[in-house]
Amino acid sequence: MFRIAFKFIRYDVAKSLGALAGIVISVFLVGQQAGIFIFLTDAMRSIVDNNKGYIWVTDETTTNANQLSQLDVRKGYEIGSLPGVERVYPVVIAGAGAKFANGTTSGFSLIGSEAPAFVGGPWRLYTAKPADMIPEGALITDFYDAKALGGLKPGDYFEVNGKKVYNAGLTRGARSFGGGLLAFTTIERARFLANVPTNKVSFYLVKPKTGVVEATVIQQINQSITGVRAWNADDLSQVTVKTVLATNGIAASFGSLIGFAVISGLVIIGLTLYSAAIDRIKDYGTLKAIGATNGYVSRLILTQALLFAVVGYVVGRGLAEAFRLGIAQSGTLFFFPTWFEYALFVITLVISLGGSVFAIRRINSLEPATVFRG
Repeated sequence: MFRIAFKFIRYDVAKSLGALAGIVISVFLVGQQAGIFIFLTDAMRSIVDNNKGYIWVTDETTTNANQLSQLDVRKGYEIGSLPGVERVYPVVIAGAGAKFANGTTSGFSLIGSEAPAFVGGPWRLYTAKPADMIPEGALITDFYDAKALGGLKPGDYFEVNGKKVYNAGLTRGARSFGGGLLAFTTIERARFLANVPTNKVSFYLVKPKTGVVEATVIQQINQSITGVRAWNADDLSQVTVKTVLATNGIAASFGSLIGFAVISGLVIIGLTLYSAAIDRIKDYGTLKAIGATNGYVSRLILTQALLFAVVGYVVGRGLAEAFRLGIAQSGTLFFFPTWFEYALFVITLVISLGGSVFAIRRINSLEPATVFRG
């Protein structure tokens, strides 16, 4: 069957390449849009996913870790007094404006954590270590943000809200969704630079005592302390993504683009295979005249479509991977999960096999006697 299907494909190379191109383009577009969507959703939950292993405590109204209301430091003392809590780590996040030596300006989010543990940041360390934030004026920025930060290099001085600081080192790929560029420093310096009151924090990360179940501590906090809400990190991560997607058009936008890519592929390969079937109508008619059933002919066409699908998937997925590696150079980092690889191959099969239906219906309606008519 495969040998015969391959001969049919070779009969008209131009149409075969057209069908293959339709699949390749569809696979690439689906991979491209899905990849950017994965990057954005990763950014939405980045701050939570990089601080797992702790209980998150936020304002009671918070459902988005990228938009946090300030908490009073007295809440931290209350949390720390609970029997199942070993340690409470305050974290401050605040927006700030920077001015660089070349005259350019930029805004970013300062994340301040408490020395010496620096729970809450930084993450994805590249040339820096957390202790580098301790010296006076030290900030850690990201490798991929250098261009946006006026060509900033490690050791360079610049101003944040009119106050002198310096770049103490780099992370590589530390990203957020709501705040854009990130810079890390101590909690005291973040408050000073961003004019955050000393009695305010953005959230707390809570470490339960050894042997104490996390869910028990979460329940204690939620039942005994007003104005706050304790979260399991995975739960807050998921809720954050759901909240962001529900409040903007990102999901609808990417979903429509992916749907368009699939539909386009179906139409392209459908019309191409239909046209190829018409061109070889006498060959199919001859097959039916010598005893080939509609089932056999259908399998022959489906086999051709399957060959297109396999080759188209390999080429299209290769282009999507090249795209992923290309934009990674600018800091847009993401990876395709295993489930996506399977889903993309299934989509490819749907495009290819679904498109072959047009040709199958036309050939199945063919009367064998028509091949003998002058």
